[in-house]
This record gives sequence, C-alpha cells and structure tokens, in this order.
Amino acid sequence: MSVKNCFSIQCCKMLFKFLLFMIIISYVSVDVRAKRENEGWEWGLDPLVKRAERKTIISTENGQVSSVTIADGTTGSYHLQFITLEPNSLFLPVVLHSDMVFYVHTGSGKLTWMHENEEKSVDLRIGDVFRLPFGSIFFLESNLDPIRQKLRVYSIFPNSGDDFRESLNGPYSSIRKMVLGFDKKVLQAAFHVPEDVIEQVLAGTEVPAIVHGVPKSTKKKNNLWEMEAQFMKTVLRRGSYSFFDNQKNKKKSSKLFNVFQEKPDFENCNGWSTVIDRKKLPALKGSQIGIYVVNLTKGSMMGPHWNPMATEIGIAIQGEGMVRVVCSNSGTGQGCKNMRFKMEEGDVFVVPRFHPMAQMAFNNNSFVFVGFSTTTKKHHPQYLTGRASVLQTLDRHILEASFNVANTTMHQILEAQGDSVILECTSCAEEEKRLMEEERRREEEEAKKKEEEERRKEEEEARKAEEERREKEAEEARKREEEEERKRQEEEAKRQEEEIRRRQEEEEARKRQEEEERERQEARKRQEEKEEEAAQREAEQARREEEEAEKRRHEEEEARRQEEEKEEARRRQQEEETEEARRREEEEAVKRKQEEEAQREEEAETRRKQEEEEARRQEEEKEEARRRQQEEETTEEARRREEEEARRREEEAETTRKQEEEESWRREEEEEESRSSEEDAESERQEVAERQEEARRQEEETEKRHQQETEEDEPGRHERILLKVAMSTYHHHN
Repeated sequence: MSVKNCFSIQCCKMLFKFLLFMIIISYVSVDVRAKRENEGWEWGLDPLVKRAERKTIISTENGQVSSVTIADGTTGSYHLQFITLEPNSLFLPVVLHSDMVFYVHTGSGKLTWMHENEEKSVDLRIGDVFRLPFGSIFFLESNLDPIRQKLRVYSIFPNSGDDFRESLNGPYSSIRKMVLGFDKKVLQAAFHVPEDVIEQVLAGTEVPAIVHGVPKSTKKKNNLWEMEAQFMKTVLRRGSYSFFDNQKNKKKSSKLFNVFQEKPDFENCNGWSTVIDRKKLPALKGSQIGIYVVNLTKGSMMGPHWNPMATEIGIAIQGEGMVRVVCSNSGTGQGCKNMRFKMEEGDVFVVPRFHPMAQMAFNNNSFVFVGFSTTTKKHHPQYLTGRASVLQTLDRHILEASFNVANTTMHQILEAQGDSVILECTSCAEEEKRLMEEERRREEEEAKKKEEEERRKEEEEARKAEEERREKEAEEARKREEEEERKRQEEEAKRQEEEIRRRQEEEEARKRQEEEERERQEARKRQEEKEEEAAQREAEQARREEEEAEKRRHEEEEARRQEEEKEEARRRQQEEETEEARRREEEEAVKRKQEEEAQREEEAETRRKQEEEEARRQEEEKEEARRRQQEEETTEEARRREEEEARRREEEAETTRKQEEEESWRREEEEEESRSSEEDAESERQEVAERQEEARRQEEETEKRHQQETEEDEPGRHERILLKVAMSTYHHHN
C-alpha cells in the first residue's frame, strides 16, 4: 500500500470522526427555557400571530420560507416554518437539527430524504402529513402542475423527546455550506478525486436555497449537488456515487397519511374533524407531535372543550373564524385572562392544555384549520356541552350545587343539546367578533384613560419634581449664600483678629522699642552721671592734690614766716587761740550752711526729676488717650472697643506697675545716691579728721621744733606763732 493511499485513509478516518462529532454536537440542545408565571403568557410573544407578522427567512424567485415563533405561556415556545415553492422548483438539501412534522396545504411534488443509510422518496399532494426525524438529509421538489399551483408545506420543528423548543442553531443546515466549509486538501482526500474537480466545486458561485427544478434528462456527472451527496455518503459509509440514482433497489417508498383520503374521526352536518396520531401515521413514532384538522361549515362551532394531554398550535388554512379561550386558573393568576381573537387564512394561534376553547365559523363562510398537538398519543378532548359532554358523567345534585341552580335548570342545560363535538351556532362568530371589537374599544378607551392618567400623573410628578428641584435649588442657593456669608464673616473676623493682633504686635513692638530706648537713655544718663561723678571726683582729687601741694608750699612758706614770727606768735598766742576758737565756731556754722545748701540742691534736683518723670508720664497718658480715642473712632464693633478698653486697662496697669517700679527704682537710686553722698561726706569728714590729725601732729612737731628753735633762737618765735595761726586758719577754712 502506498504512502499516499495510507495518508488518504487516515485523512478520511479523521474527517469521519470530526464530522460525526460535529453532527452529534449540533443535535444537542441547551435548555434555555425561560421561567414563566403559571398564569400568564410569555412576555413579548402573543398566543396569536397574524400572517403579515411572519418572518421571511428565504426569498427567491422560485420560492420563499417564512417562520413564526409562538408561545403557549406555560410550557414554552414553538417554531413553525411555511415553505412555498413555485412550480418546478427545488428546495436544496439540508440536514435537520430537530424533527420535522409537516402538512401539505396546496400543490404537489416530491420529498426525498436519507436517514440511517437509507434513501427514501414520496410524492406529496394536498392533505399529506409526514414526519422526518432529526439528522435526516432531505430536499423538496415541486411538480410542474397544469394549473401552476404552488407547493405549500406547513411544518413544525420540535426537538426529540418532550423538548419542543427551537434549536439554538436553527432547525436545519445547508449541505453545501457544510461541504464547502472544509479546505481543498481535506475535500480532495475525502472525495478521492483530482484537485481540479475540487477547484471547480470551490469556484462555483453562491447558490440560493431554492432554485429552479433540475431537468430529469440531465446526465452530467460531478455536478455540485451530486458532489455534495457523494460527500455525505462517504461520511456515512455509503457506496453509491450518485445521490439522484434512480435504481429501484435503492429507493423505498414510505407511506404518508392524507387527511382527505381517510375517513374523519367525527363528522356531522356542521363539519368534521380528524386527529393523526402514531397509530394512523407510524412515522410519528418517536416524536411528540401530533396533527389534527378541523373543518367547520357556515354558522357552526367546535363545541367548548379543553385538551388535557397537549397544547394545540392551529393554522387557519381556509376561510375565517373566531376562537374563544377561557382562563383555566382558579382566580389566583394575575396574568391569565379570557381571550377571543379573529382567525384569517395563514394566521397561527396556540391554546395551552387545560384551557377551555371554542372555534366558530361565520355565517357567510366555512372555517378550516390544521394544527399540531404536543403529543402523538390518542387523546380525548373533554367537551362541556352536547351528548359527549363531561358533565353528563357527573352527579346531577353535585352539578346543581356547583352551579347553584335548580334541578329543572340543570336538566335543561344537560338535555337540550342533541348534537355533540361540532354544533350549530348561527351568528356566534359574529357575536364574538362584536364583543371582541367592544372589548377592544373598551380596552383602547381604558388604555387611553390609563395613558391620560399616566400622562397627568407624569405631568404632576414632573411638576412636583420641578418644584422640588426648584425648592432644592433655592435651598442649595440659600445654603450656599449662608455658607458664603459665614465664610465671609469668618474671613472678616479672621482679618480683624489678624489686624488686631498686628496692631497689638506693632504696639508691643513700639512699647518695647520705647522701653528699650528709655532704658538706653536712662542707662546712658546713668553712665553720664557716673562719668560726671567720676570726673568730678577726679577733678576734686586733682584740686585736693593741688591744694595739698599748695598747702605744703604755703606751709613751707609759713614755716619760714613762722620762724621769723616766732616771737610775735608767742606774744599773740593767747589772742590767737581765742580767735581760733571763734573761727572754729564760724567755720562749723559755714559748714552746716553748706551742707544745708547741698541738701536743698539735692531736693530741688529730686523734685525736678520727679516733675520731668511726671510730665513724661502725663505725655504718655495723653498719647495713650489720643491713641485710644483714634482706635475708638475707627472701631466698627463693640467687641473691638471692649478688647481695646481691656487692653488699655492692662496697659495702664502695666504702665502704673512700671511707673511704680521706676519710682521704686528711682527711690532706691536716690537712697543709693544719698548713701553714696553720706559715704562721701563721711569719707570727707574722715579725710578732714585725718588732715586735722595730721595738722595737729605737724603742729606738735612744729611746736617741738619751735620750742627747740626758741631755745636756740628766741627772735624767730614771733614769726613761728604767726605761721601756726595761718596754717590753722587755712585748715579750718578747708
């Protein structure tokens, strides 16, 4: 075996596994059923969908496909598609993601499908019902009908089991898109064909889902659809090359059910009905979808009934009619309500199980509708009226108590109607239509009233909101103004406090400067006084030294004169001693007078200093008064005046304290000066006493020398006496 063939086999195996996995995954549906209230319809989905509300999925010149999703309000939603093919058209092959149960409404054609390695085909005509299981590959062909009637197929796509919801990936996928989704190399290995064949397939233009029919005589090989079929057969291990092979041993017919070929389940003069279940149509086995068809003649009604087994999805296929649905809840459902709606051809309606309903035809036309039920089992609708009424099986007394009526009334209710299932009901549809229109008008009026009330309420709320907004804005503006005013006042107070503090600091600085200046002046004055006193003392000392020198000179002169006047001195000694005593007294008096003079001068100087200090203090008080007056004139608030007054009192107290300290200091200084003066006086007295003592000693020495000289020289005695008297006088004078 060549390497190329081995590689091709391996690629085919891998491709088969991948495609099988993809197909399995595509069939797995995710449970996205929304939770609903038991009593209400699903929001956004109505129990009635008009024909004009269908969604177009495919639209070409050869046909179209539209869809409807409708909800029953309890179990879930259901996806229906309406396939319409023009005569001699082809719906290209697709792979089903879910079961497909359909009803042929008009036209004729052929259905071809492949399921579980088996290819099948059937002819379709009006009234046919059939089911294709999920995973099937099928396509539809419409016949070239002589009257050119379109092939119309109504289908529903439930999932397997009891899951009837639409597949997330759609109900089917295009075979062509699945094939062309792979790369060229993979396709070449999978099909085992030359590369140019794959290139021809990939180079083909996009083909719409519905095309014109393929002529039966076409024998061209390797066209796109045949290539697609061959690919799928390769995946499913099919040996045939042509998907459209007409060999009889590869096609097996499957029986369809036709509602017009079989006898109806019920029929009377008012109409007929039939239900197709899995017993009538074996193809429905494994599915949970059944089909029913109802034909109501003019002025007739499908009697009030409910379906205890399944939800019914109906499609009007001919004429018009009215459908009445009654809420089956016990008054606890908030969203459940009775409904009536008009059905026209192509409209779709749904009725959940256990909801009583009645379908009515108008007096001028019959009403035919086909429907799907969510079960293939045989189910027996429960009728409320007629011979088949479920009420016939209940005890009469129980019914009388239940309806709260008399026996005769209940008898008339149960026995008056002789028909069953489909009943005569002339003008019932017209009356239902009238009531529906009245209800609609009433609902519109109520909606208008409600809208008007809501509008008024909104306007009132808007007005209140506007007033509240304005009040809020006014309050916010007031608060902002108050906040700004408070901030401004705080800033003003802060500024004033800073101004006061600045002034206080300036005043304190000025006072400190004045105090320092005053202290400097006083220190300078004291220094000058001390220097002056020192100079005076030095001058006095110099003067005294000069006087002493002069005195010594005079003493020497006096000594000479005294020697000359010794005799005179001795003679006049007595007189001189008397005169000396007198002079001493005079000198004492002069000294006392001088001391008194000095004391008076000191007192005058003290009084002068006190007057100067008092004048300076008064000047400061005047300055302080002027300053306080100026501050009081510029003050705007009483609090500042009080603070200034308190500060002034403090300053006055401080000034008084300082004055007292200065006065005390001055008194101490005066006392110090007085003590210094007394000490100087005492020192002078001691000096005088010392000089006197020195003079006395000198006199004694002189006297001794005089006596000696007298003894030696008697003539000079008189001069010495005169000198002694002069010296004594000089000493007393000093």
